[in-house]
Amino acid sequence: MKTLIQNGTIVTATDRYEADIFIDGGVVTTIGKNLKVAADKTLDAKGKYVLPGGIDVHTHLDMPFGGAFSVDDFQTGTIAAAFGGTTCIVDFAIQERGHSLRHAWETWMAKAEGKAAIDYGFHMIMRESTPELREEMGAMVKEGVTSFKLFMAYPGVFYLDDASIFRTMQRSGEIGATICMHAENGPVIDVLIEQARAKGHKAPKWHALTRPARLEAEATYRAICLAEVADVPVYIVHLSAAEALEQVTAARDRGLPAFAETCPQYLFLSYDNYEEPGFDGAKYVMSPPLRDKAKQKDLWRGLKFNDLQTVATDHCPFCMKDEKQIGKDDFSKIPNGAPGIETRMSLMYDGGVLAGNITLERFVEVTSTSPAKIFGLFPKKGTIAVGSDADIVLFDPAGSTTWSAKTHHMNVDYNPYEGRVCKGAVDTVLSRGEVIIEKKLFVGRAGRGEYVKRKAR
Repeated sequence: MKTLIQNGTIVTATDRYEADIFIDGGVVTTIGKNLKVAADKTLDAKGKYVLPGGIDVHTHLDMPFGGAFSVDDFQTGTIAAAFGGTTCIVDFAIQERGHSLRHAWETWMAKAEGKAAIDYGFHMIMRESTPELREEMGAMVKEGVTSFKLFMAYPGVFYLDDASIFRTMQRSGEIGATICMHAENGPVIDVLIEQARAKGHKAPKWHALTRPARLEAEATYRAICLAEVADVPVYIVHLSAAEALEQVTAARDRGLPAFAETCPQYLFLSYDNYEEPGFDGAKYVMSPPLRDKAKQKDLWRGLKFNDLQTVATDHCPFCMKDEKQIGKDDFSKIPNGAPGIETRMSLMYDGGVLAGNITLERFVEVTSTSPAKIFGLFPKKGTIAVGSDADIVLFDPAGSTTWSAKTHHMNVDYNPYEGRVCKGAVDTVLSRGEVIIEKKLFVGRAGRGEYVKRKAR
C-alpha cells in the first residue's frame, strides 16, 4: 500500500513546516513539497496538523488488581487509544511471586496477540528481586523488554525493600535497562490507612488523605539517591505531587539522569473531585492520588522546562457499577485506576497548547518523541522522518471533541472529563501506513498490532 499525505502542516518535536509525505511499505520514504508520485491512496491534510502518532508508555490493559481486572483488554483498549491519536503503547507484564520473568512476558504477549489494533511493547513489573530473576533480566532485554518497574508502595503485593531495589538498579546498569519507579512510601501509607479505618473513615476521599504528597516526595528522593549510588538512570512514573517534582528538578540540576512522567489527571483533575457526592469520588481513586488544584501550575512548569519529560496515562479503568463497588464500605479496597488512554492527546492539546502552557512542538515531544527516546523506540517511532514507521495522526485544529461515557470508546461506564469540550479533533490515524481511523470510524483490524522489541540504552 502506497499512501500520499498532501497539503498538511507537519509538526515534530523540533519543527513545523508544510510538506507532503509519501509512505511505502508502512514507512515514510519521502518528505517534500508538491510530491509527484503514484499512490494507492491520497489523503488531503489541508488545514490540518500532521503529527507523529502518540506513544503512551504507561497502560494497564487486562490487568488483575485487588480481586478485579481492568475492564479494557488489548482489543478495546488499543482501539480506544487509536481513536485518541495514540498509535503505540507500552503496557506492563507482571511477574508473579515464584515465577520467572519469561512466564510473565509470555502471559502478557498472549493477552495482546490477536487483539491489539496498534503496536505494543512491555515493561516488566518485578514483584520480587532474587539473584535468579536479576540474572534473567538480561534475557528479557534481548527480547525487547528493556525497562523494569519496581514499587516502593503496596507492601505484601508489589513492595520491594531498598536493598532489593538497589541490587536491581545495579543489574539494570549492567544490561542497559531502565528502572521505572512507583515512588510512594508504602509502609507509612499503610499505617495511615490502618488509623483512618480504625476511626471509621470509609469515603473515597480517604484514599487521598492517607497518601500525602510528602510521602511521594520522600520516596522520589530516596529512589533518586539509590539510583545515584548505583550510577544508573531512574524514571519516576505517574508523578502527581509538586513536592516530588522538586526532588526530580533538584536532581536534574545536579546533572543526574532522573526522568519523570506525569499524567493528564494530575493536570486537569484535583482533590476536589474526591468531594463529589456519595460514592462518586471513587471514580478518581488512583495511586498516587489527585492533589491540590493550586499545585497544577508547578507540574505545567515542569513540563515546559523539561523537568517532566513525558505525559502518559496510567490507563487502568474499573467500572463504577461493578469493580469500584468492591470498596463501597472501605476506601482501601476501591480498585486503583481510571480511564485515560483515549483522552490524553485531546486534553493536552486543548489544555496544554491552546491554554498557553506548552508549545505545539512540546506537545509532540511529551506525548510521542520523548517517550520513544527514553524507552528505546526512537527513531522507528516518535517522529516523522524518512525511514520511520508511518504512525501518523491528521489532527484538525478547527474541530472539537466532547468527552462523555456515552460516546467514548473505552470499555468503562464513566469518563472523568464528562461534558468537557476540547478544541481540536483527531481526523485520521495511520499505523505503519495503514489507515485505522477515518471519518470517526475504526477501519483497522483487531490483532493487526505488532510487538515492538525496544532497544536498550
